[in-house]
Amino acid sequence: MLANIINFIVETVGSLGYAGIFIMMFLESSFFPFPSEVVMIPAGYLAYKGEMNMYLVILMGILGSLAGALFNYYLAIKLGRKVLIKYGKYFFVKEETIVKMENFFKAHGHISTFSGRLIPVIRQYISFPAGLAKMNLFVFCLYTSFGAGIWVVILAMLGYFLGDNEGLIKEYLHYIIIILLLLVSILCFFYYKRAKKAKII
Repeated sequence: MLANIINFIVETVGSLGYAGIFIMMFLESSFFPFPSEVVMIPAGYLAYKGEMNMYLVILMGILGSLAGALFNYYLAIKLGRKVLIKYGKYFFVKEETIVKMENFFKAHGHISTFSGRLIPVIRQYISFPAGLAKMNLFVFCLYTSFGAGIWVVILAMLGYFLGDNEGLIKEYLHYIIIILLLLVSILCFFYYKRAKKAKII
């Protein structure tokens, strides 16, 4: 099943070219529920075969991720706060909680945005609280691109070096996700200690 999906993505990306990578990563980073692995790994494989340029593959992956994140960011600014305040009480989310979340992101949005982009599932939704808090746009774009860039490079390189070896890709990806989660946990721990010492938490 996965092999068929990967073949379909390879054909789609191959036919649409770099625009296909951008569009699919935009969808993945915004609201469409499918993993970025099925886009960037096949794209990396196409780069290995010489059908695409690896640098452009990575660039389009990052730009697509950033565009999708910005879509969610502005969606949260336009609709998010009103909807949360209006309907949040039905899910035990008080307005004070929303205000605290906004204040937290104003102070610590950079580390949250960066680390969130490296965590599966969370990466698609980390832009919403950033938008609610009206996080500085330049800072948001910078840390989103940095976090997304690390993930995009990892996936593209997996596709480049492992090609269509589904078994090895699954194995390596599993270990990479575990390592990334550990690194994010360590990063957040040291950030928390430093912030606490500086009395900004």
